[in-house]
Amino acid sequence: MGRKVTLATCSLNQWALDFEGNLTRILKSIEIAKQRGAKYRLGPELEICGYGCADHFYESDILLHCFQVLKSLLESPLTQDITCDVGMPVMHHNVRYNCRVIFLNKKILLIRPKMLLANYGNNREFRWFSPWSRPRYVEEYFLPRMIQDLTGQTTVPFGDGVLSTKDTCIGSEICAELWNPRSPHVDMGLDGIEIFTNSSASYHELRKADHRVNLVKSATTKSGGIYLFANQKGCDGDRLYYDGCAMIAINGDIVARGTQFSLEDVVCVRGCHMTKHALNMFLTAQEYEHKPYQRIKTDFSLSDCDDRCLPTHQPVEWIFHTPEEEISLGPACWLWDYLRRSGQAGFLLPLSGGVDSSSTACIVYSMCVQICQAVKDGNSQVLEDVQRVVNNSSYRPEDPRELCGHLFTTCYMASENSSEDTRNRAKDLAAQIGSNHLNINIDMAVKGMLGIFSMVTGKWPQFRANGGSVRENLALQNVQARIRMILAYLFAQLCLWAQGKPGGLLVLGSANVDESLTGYFTKYDCSSADINPIGGVSKMDLKCFLQYCVKSFQLTALISILDAPPTAELEPLTDGKVVQTDEADMGMTYSELSVIGRLRKISKCGPYSMFCKLIHSWKETFSPSQVATKVKHFFRMYSINRHKMTTVTPSYHAENYSPDDNRFDLRPFLYNTQWAWQFRCIDNEVSRWFQFQKYIFRIHERCSKRLSPKIKIKNGIEDPAREIRF
Repeated sequence: MGRKVTLATCSLNQWALDFEGNLTRILKSIEIAKQRGAKYRLGPELEICGYGCADHFYESDILLHCFQVLKSLLESPLTQDITCDVGMPVMHHNVRYNCRVIFLNKKILLIRPKMLLANYGNNREFRWFSPWSRPRYVEEYFLPRMIQDLTGQTTVPFGDGVLSTKDTCIGSEICAELWNPRSPHVDMGLDGIEIFTNSSASYHELRKADHRVNLVKSATTKSGGIYLFANQKGCDGDRLYYDGCAMIAINGDIVARGTQFSLEDVVCVRGCHMTKHALNMFLTAQEYEHKPYQRIKTDFSLSDCDDRCLPTHQPVEWIFHTPEEEISLGPACWLWDYLRRSGQAGFLLPLSGGVDSSSTACIVYSMCVQICQAVKDGNSQVLEDVQRVVNNSSYRPEDPRELCGHLFTTCYMASENSSEDTRNRAKDLAAQIGSNHLNINIDMAVKGMLGIFSMVTGKWPQFRANGGSVRENLALQNVQARIRMILAYLFAQLCLWAQGKPGGLLVLGSANVDESLTGYFTKYDCSSADINPIGGVSKMDLKCFLQYCVKSFQLTALISILDAPPTAELEPLTDGKVVQTDEADMGMTYSELSVIGRLRKISKCGPYSMFCKLIHSWKETFSPSQVATKVKHFFRMYSINRHKMTTVTPSYHAENYSPDDNRFDLRPFLYNTQWAWQFRCIDNEVSRWFQFQKYIFRIHERCSKRLSPKIKIKNGIEDPAREIRF
């Protein structure tokens, strides 16, 4: 008949190495779970130390502090009469494992090590951990003395076991094990386990959430049961943002879910469900030949004996965010975590009046919208953080524009090459979002820099439009861009000081992912900053995002920004108008660059295989020779400028074709930019294509003259003796 069980899973905004704060948030989630009647609480991956500790995992200190936190959890009255499942690294037989530690009433029941490690994208778990390679095998683990003295246990089970209570059986997965084609929950379901848990640190990428939800649903679609998914949320110290989405599924339906983006530090999802056996057992017990899981028996029930009400589960409709909404929410939450944890007093952005810097400004405004809404909803932690950031204990944010004035400074840095159009666009947008806006002229600084050069060399460089060489033209553009960076940092450090206020500002960058691919930015220019919320977002997505902002935030100033062609405005104007455009400088459009970027990273294409794919996908637009020219141009630009990625501003990771050099896209930065062998292969293919077209033309020409319909082609591509029939 089954019994009703109450389970809780959660998303926590953990911070790498913040053991004090992490402990507080874990205890808070346990308290909420108990208040809602849960008998089992699941937390995210490595929640005690934080997932993003990276090479700190090598340190013995981190193992010590994790056990100290575990001791505090075991001692806490909040952890009594509820089974707690927490994540931490554990050293066993001198091997470091990523583990779940499951305990109840001051007794550790099981330490379950991760078996399938994440070693792709931004994940490098093999660098710090070893996988547990013995399925369904459990051995003894000797506890540290501080834990022994508390629990009275010398050893506890360690390995791939499952927890058997009086009324059900629970098996654990850890993050990447759900994404693997041979997920442990398959064998666990066949062995009669009814409840599956997954503790994750799954970071946000655009258009990823539906894949994650579908995996959780499918885990119980075939064989039934209950699946709990816990995930980290927030910025725990680097480029990644963990977007939460804790959820519970039963028999293929999502029945409870947490928010994907929020400013809450602790989100707890609770569900009451009826345990039941697998639904569709295609294999009989005789056909299931695997060794059964070792069950760790526990004198505890997840259900109450007097429960006579057995509710049926009600599926939850999951409405996914659009990519534009994800850009509005994810990077904004990331910025807020970074701001409140960095101890700074706000942001400064060089606002040029173009799509990129305007997108960054809109993300900051979205952050202010979310802060005001969180305060309105009674989030005391957000209110306390805001008051600390603005240095006013009585301040209460209610209007996003007014809050933006406290947290955000924008500046338009004009030169003699800047147009009135971009100046006005920047001014109008700043007025609509409420930022403190500055107009700065950099001509004096540029001439001063060039004057120093002229004093030393006796020469004064000229723009190409004024008769200068390519080298002179590029140098003159770069000096403007780099002076803007210097001024941005100067104003960020002293702007509040000049107003008699404490603190400094974080400088925001505004280079998109497509520009990073080709290196279409100056090294150490105004795109160099402290952090960049759009560095992992494509230009095409940013344009859609600004259209979303026009409708959602009524920022009508963005309309003229979207209509204007992207330009760096670093070369002289012609009759007061901009003649330099980004796409002309890059030699390709942003939409073309987005396609090329996905082929380079996601499809793992070099120059030749990229050409072979593009001659098919672009056949309606470009000839093979034109495709070859674009592919060669891209790889020359990419390889010449790859060194810039070693110093690029840390960016919010949002796109899976990001060229980020930190961890995600590990490639050389010194290339042979001739690509001689690769480009020769492309040239050979183009030559074969022209030869083929020549033969086809001759065939049609002869047919039109009523020649024989049976023609033998000499030097045919496949077979010289081949006959072509019509």
